Amino acid sequence: MDTTAQREGVGLPANPLGMEGIEFIEYATTRPQALGQVLESMGFHPVARHRSREVLLYRQGGMNVIVNAHAPETAGLQGENPAPVIAAIALRVRDAASALHQALERGAWAVPTQVAVMELNIPAIHGVGSSRIYFVDRHREFSIYDVDFVPIPGVDPHPPALTGLHFFGAVQYIGVDRYEDWIAFYGELFGFRPLSDALRFGILPKGHVLRSPCGSFYLQLIEPEAGSFDVDGAEYLARIGLGAPDVPASVAALRERGVLFNETPAAAPGPRGALTRSELGSVSFELVHDMPGDAP
Repeated sequence: MDTTAQREGVGLPANPLGMEGIEFIEYATTRPQALGQVLESMGFHPVARHRSREVLLYRQGGMNVIVNAHAPETAGLQGENPAPVIAAIALRVRDAASALHQALERGAWAVPTQVAVMELNIPAIHGVGSSRIYFVDRHREFSIYDVDFVPIPGVDPHPPALTGLHFFGAVQYIGVDRYEDWIAFYGELFGFRPLSDALRFGILPKGHVLRSPCGSFYLQLIEPEAGSFDVDGAEYLARIGLGAPDVPASVAALRERGVLFNETPAAAPGPRGALTRSELGSVSFELVHDMPGDAP
């Protein structure tokens, strides 16, 4: 999905929901230990367990990743060893109730919530495929994890980020000729705006990039190409993008932890970015040169 050289001079669009970044990204899986090993190799640490569900919170720096193996959430995963899926993205907003109300007024579909005793009600709408988009306004001194999760004893609750890694965004596969539909969805509901195709991030030239209204993360929309991946019309969140101030340093550190990278001529690691090899059939990460806090 290199950002620093091209961001100047581009004004921020309206931010109708008061978006302030990504709070967490959630995977659904029937193999939480295997997925946990992949996340730990990427520098994440398990820091807390959910009070009543089979859910773990992994963290490094300002990034939170939820591993959800709770049975109702994994019912749709098929096969003997089904691949994990990105089940949700939680957005930080100024007021979650207001954000939900405004999203519904713009045509979003609400997700009914089933909240157990001592759990927070986190509002959500339907996203791509079977995924959800949550709205979280408790992300400063008091967070959602203070209520729903129990810290793992003896673990640093705020482990530092490996080589300055931070959330850069996500890659979404879309159906053929569905680009304009998704521009409208993300634009009308949230205020995302497409960037010029001349602005390219990372090492993969495919797709189109949308910038969040808060300017802190991006969505890359990729249409299928014959021979590259299935063209069955499936639409889903494919992988997480991680910003790296120094991509070669991040690649070196991750290789020491056993992470393998795509080494094909078209996607070999370089100063602009790198792509990890897929694990567990679906889990990969894209590194993108990005300095945290840069103005878009």
